[in-house]
Amino acid sequence: VQLQASGGGLAQAGGSLRLSCAATGSSAGIQGMGWHRQVPGKQRELVAHIDKSGSTKYGDSVKGRFTASRDNARDTLYLQMNSLKPDDTGVYYCETDTLTLDYSGSWVAQRHWGQGTLVTVSS
Repeated sequence: VQLQASGGGLAQAGGSLRLSCAATGSSAGIQGMGWHRQVPGKQRELVAHIDKSGSTKYGDSVKGRFTASRDNARDTLYLQMNSLKPDDTGVYYCETDTLTLDYSGSWVAQRHWGQGTLVTVSS
């Protein structure tokens, strides 16, 4: 599975951005999908996660402002970011967990990462 993230850019505080992440390749085994962000000097943190049924969970700092959604038919993940704050600045990575059968008939779980898209929020 390959993930291509897009939609990052520059926004003012209080503004909005929408990120997209398209999965291509062997996407049949896709389970959960999520967004993480990384700021220099800090660990990568969970922003949002959405499972195959659409259930979501969010990092505490973005609850009520960000909304994750997915289009299973298009294997695409979205992140609507509203009321942006300068602290939301960072590189946003999409990820997906897949569950597939290997040649021996065993289930194999893997996590795949996209290349990241930069979000900069100015005050």
